[in-house]
Amino acid sequence: MDIFDLFKKIESKKPEANAPIEFLIAGLGNPGKEYERTRHNVGFVAIDAIAARAGVKIDRAKFKALIAEVTLGGRRGLLMKPQTFMNLSGTAIAEAASFYKIPPERVLVLVDDISLAPGVMRIRRKGSAGGHNGLKSIIAELGSQEFPRIKLGVGQKPSPDYDLVSWVLGKLPEADNKAFLDSLSDVAAAAELCVKGETEAAMCRFSH
Repeated sequence: MDIFDLFKKIESKKPEANAPIEFLIAGLGNPGKEYERTRHNVGFVAIDAIAARAGVKIDRAKFKALIAEVTLGGRRGLLMKPQTFMNLSGTAIAEAASFYKIPPERVLVLVDDISLAPGVMRIRRKGSAGGHNGLKSIIAELGSQEFPRIKLGVGQKPSPDYDLVSWVLGKLPEADNKAFLDSLSDVAAAAELCVKGETEAAMCRFSH
């Protein structure tokens, strides 16, 4: 490569590096080793998979979160794992969204859902919290329900009277964890479609 080719290569990278942050993808979970592989932390695992597919690591501390800049579908954005614990997820997300002036409709949230079987996902353009404390916090902090989310199945409680906190903080059994891990390539593909503005296509292709 001669000097002119090198300059061309540098110039070709400038627009992407200088492009604004257009979207935010947040995977929800709780920080700390004791919460790894729990049902409540599938959002963390899913966003790590998206990062790995894009060739980045979510390891920079900012906005009360671990973050990484990423390019998906030709657009530059931010991947985020809030470190505020689940019930305060909205604090970190709102701080980043405000800093980059990202509207709620371009904030994609990856979140556990006990109404879906492990390995199943459901994509929604918007909606209520449905009793999920992480989503409640995001809605409160953004002042809006108008953000898309990918709900990741972790399985239903064994009985209606089973304690919800114990269930979501319990670890996924081996078979359930495998089903979830096997779905991650589809989750990453769905997320990329969503940030490209093709949420309808993602819903048709991947949502159950």
